[in-house]
Amino acid sequence: MKTYNTVLAGGQAEITEKKSRFIANIFPVSTEEEAFERLEEIRKKYWDARHNCWAYVLGGNPASERMSDDGEPAGTAGKPILEVIRGRGLTDVLIVVTRYFGGTLLGTGGLVRAYTSAAAEGIEHSKIITRIFGSKLHIVVDYADWGRIQYTLGKRGISPEECSYTDKVELDLLVPEDEVEGLKKEVMEGTNGQALIEKVEECWFEKK
Repeated sequence: MKTYNTVLAGGQAEITEKKSRFIANIFPVSTEEEAFERLEEIRKKYWDARHNCWAYVLGGNPASERMSDDGEPAGTAGKPILEVIRGRGLTDVLIVVTRYFGGTLLGTGGLVRAYTSAAAEGIEHSKIITRIFGSKLHIVVDYADWGRIQYTLGKRGISPEECSYTDKVELDLLVPEDEVEGLKKEVMEGTNGQALIEKVEECWFEKK
């Protein structure tokens, strides 16, 4: 089954380390252009900050990854942020961690820990979702068969997106790619071949 984890709604978090403030902002992004637009927004918002360090991951197989230490010692900011994204298995996400220097040097180890903690805390304040690749199906069945169809859907953990009741029952379903053929077979068997099944489109949708 094709799936990926991403951010539906970005969040923000702040930590303090030896009087330095680390402010993490998380954004869902789908293109490099969008990622740099969000980065520029942060730079303008925190124009007086010493560093705006960042990393993003886009797409998959393979993913596109970029990062920046933005003036911090090499490997102490961008890479730790990127490792947090990788560790959570996320894609299509940008994390920017802004640092306001507090007057005390943290050392390379301290910087790595601070940027890692800020990025992780930001993700904790974001809404993470799983997207699944599959098909939207439109199904029409007789009322006499509706009970069996409800049982079949319940067994598979699939809930109709829309359902209407006229002279027949019509429903729209979002079905994972690896379940489409099995579901269609069960529906046809459960209605003695009388159901009408139409594949509306292939799409990505949120796992519920």
